Amino acid sequence: MSTASADASTVASADVRRPRFGTDGVRGVANTELTAAHALALGRAAAQVLGATEFVVGRDPRRSSRMLEAAFAAGLAAEGMRVELLGDVPTPCVAYVAQHRGCAGAMISASHNPFADNGIKLFAVGGRKLADDVEARVDRALDELGAPTRSGAEVGVLVDGDADVSDYVRHLHEAIGNRRLDGLTIVVDAANGAGSGLARQVFADAGATVHVIADRPDGVNINDGCGATHPAALAAAVVAERADLGLALDGDADRLIAVDHAGAIVDGDHAMAILALDLKERGELHEDTVVVTVMTNLGFRLAMRAQGVNVVETAVGDRYVLAALDAGHYSLGGEQSGHVILRDKATTGDGLLTGLLLADTVGRRGRSLAELASVMTSLPQVLLNVRLAERRPDLLDRLAADIAEAETALGETGRVLVRPSGTEPVVRVMVEAPTADEASAVARRLVAAVERVGAT
Repeated sequence: MSTASADASTVASADVRRPRFGTDGVRGVANTELTAAHALALGRAAAQVLGATEFVVGRDPRRSSRMLEAAFAAGLAAEGMRVELLGDVPTPCVAYVAQHRGCAGAMISASHNPFADNGIKLFAVGGRKLADDVEARVDRALDELGAPTRSGAEVGVLVDGDADVSDYVRHLHEAIGNRRLDGLTIVVDAANGAGSGLARQVFADAGATVHVIADRPDGVNINDGCGATHPAALAAAVVAERADLGLALDGDADRLIAVDHAGAIVDGDHAMAILALDLKERGELHEDTVVVTVMTNLGFRLAMRAQGVNVVETAVGDRYVLAALDAGHYSLGGEQSGHVILRDKATTGDGLLTGLLLADTVGRRGRSLAELASVMTSLPQVLLNVRLAERRPDLLDRLAADIAEAETALGETGRVLVRPSGTEPVVRVMVEAPTADEASAVARRLVAAVERVGAT
């Protein structure tokens, strides 16, 4: 067997176990599901498919990130790429640099996942998340990898670079018109993640009094009881500091969950509602339209309808939100989880940017975050996962009558979503209703229906 065929065979056999693209890049347990070998192969495949000559690569501070960064960057260099390593930076910083350089990018991060996980997010030339067809091409390239063929001067080069990070910070301040946040006291929870090194600077340079928590990453404490998925510590700090608001980033700082002065959570839906109405009043909400996913609360839709704002709905995933924003030339979209895309200012969700815009809105309007968030009321939402023995392509067709019955019972005061997972035999049942008891009762009936259909 030749060296080339042996290499291809090795990749093919390893490929059976390699993690595949999910909602946001490739993700898995580091060093078992997502190994250095997988990262190297993904780097080579990305270099072959994305049509770039240069990549910028960032990482979050979890222990495995440097290992995977080294392997992924080696794969890029093996295919002749110039690779600039940005270090520990937020995902949106990578996207910003890729956009303004006209190059491709990658972020080594598992976002809000526990530290043992890791992932690789890819950005096409220009800083956009990959479309489905491009991900499919990268997957095919992984299946077909042979031995590297470049040598000598054709091998790529790795360089350290951080100048663009200061450009990114300037871009954040320009996004609020370089207005000041003087007089505001803000607590920022950096999740011991990729935003830890920038969180204080971004808000202090804008004039706010800033208290930062969870900004001392040690490789294993990322998202550990802190950040956007664990906002209780932030809520307590906001109340203790008598702050005006709190802002919680996730591990790679591309999402944001806020907290008002009393410690109440302001999620992505409420943040979008605040920003949508502010942009509309200033004539900057293009087509008076916001893009959301199917998981966005019905309360948001009802609030926007009352304010004359149109709502466009997409599948779950910020790349689908971005595609709809670009297709309709809209300016605002996002997810309940806190991914908010200000399309006139960014190509991806950005927790620091969203936080600045919320703080700026509070300051300009002279109203508390709680007052601004009261524009919408979230309906009680129940989300249940049902695991089946195998995936059932005909499931939704066989559940049509049960779903229709639930929708009729709820009318315009509730909402039903039954969504099979795209990667595993799991069905997600979501119900919103005027009361939690009603939502739970309808959800339980639908779960029973899913189990009945799955068993036959």
